Amino acid sequence: MKRLSDIKFSTLDLVPVRENGSAAQSLHNSLDLAQHVEKFGYNRFWVAEHHNMDGIASSATSVLLGYLAGGTSTIRVGSGGVMLPNHAPLVIAEQFGTLESLYPGRIDLGLGRAPGSDQMTARALRRERSGSADDFPEDVAELMRYLGPRTPDQRIIAMPGTGTNVPIWLLGSSLFSAQLAGERGLPYAFASHFAPRFMHEAIRVYRNHFKPSAVLDKPYVMLGVPLVAADTDEQADYLATSVYQRILALMRGQSLVQRPPVKTMDGLWLPHEKEAVGDFLGLAMVGSPQKIRAKLEVLIEQTQADELIFTCDLYEHADRLHSYELLAQVMKG
Repeated sequence: MKRLSDIKFSTLDLVPVRENGSAAQSLHNSLDLAQHVEKFGYNRFWVAEHHNMDGIASSATSVLLGYLAGGTSTIRVGSGGVMLPNHAPLVIAEQFGTLESLYPGRIDLGLGRAPGSDQMTARALRRERSGSADDFPEDVAELMRYLGPRTPDQRIIAMPGTGTNVPIWLLGSSLFSAQLAGERGLPYAFASHFAPRFMHEAIRVYRNHFKPSAVLDKPYVMLGVPLVAADTDEQADYLATSVYQRILALMRGQSLVQRPPVKTMDGLWLPHEKEAVGDFLGLAMVGSPQKIRAKLEVLIEQTQADELIFTCDLYEHADRLHSYELLAQVMKG
């Protein structure tokens, strides 16, 4: 059985934009966070592709990764993930081949099959491209060919890209990518930071379908976990209200800019909305280090996950840094 100190731990940054803040400030904060968690001993720093969302500044994911990798030295940086239906596989191979060429051994390419936006925005991104989620398995295979060794009869190459073998992860919030990742022998990251309901089943499907590959000889599971760590449970509960307000805004189709914490959520949400936010954040680690340690030990015992990737969406940047520092102390025992 795995212990907490056996588990790798990583960061997923949603590059949040504050109320009365700017995208520039958020991007600089992202690099500052990456530099701090690198010192704290985190394994990877991922950012996700989202579009048409005023509270998330990571839409140009590969461009941002170049900035983050250039400002750090040891931590792995990558996408959690690139929404592959929005892109031609060759373009992604060239982008990540370039990143791998510049920062060898530090780049991860996590792939999702959702648009990362609404349908209208997806059409604006793709224009005349016919790409859709249905093409995902074929697109993944094509991308892997571009990043793999060049073959004698290969007529289209990614340059840079060919022969870089950038590590590919499949991401998912349902069972489709779990099965595909297992069949392809790829590492799998489940989006339990917003879809915890399917977590156990997705892990089971992935492990049951796993076939050893040149990449992995056994399954490798990473789980997304929301984090709000503070010195006391009461302080963590207060800071978490910023997260609750953001999820509530997402559910209502409102602006996603970060709002400051409030003393109580009473009057801000209806009973069914409170329940829905609670379901969304079912895996959230909110509390003091002692409380979070106890909850994480249960999670590892139940899932036997290999790695946890934490997202911490707090209003004050200093609170985020402190939260990740406290978590590092918990994970190292």
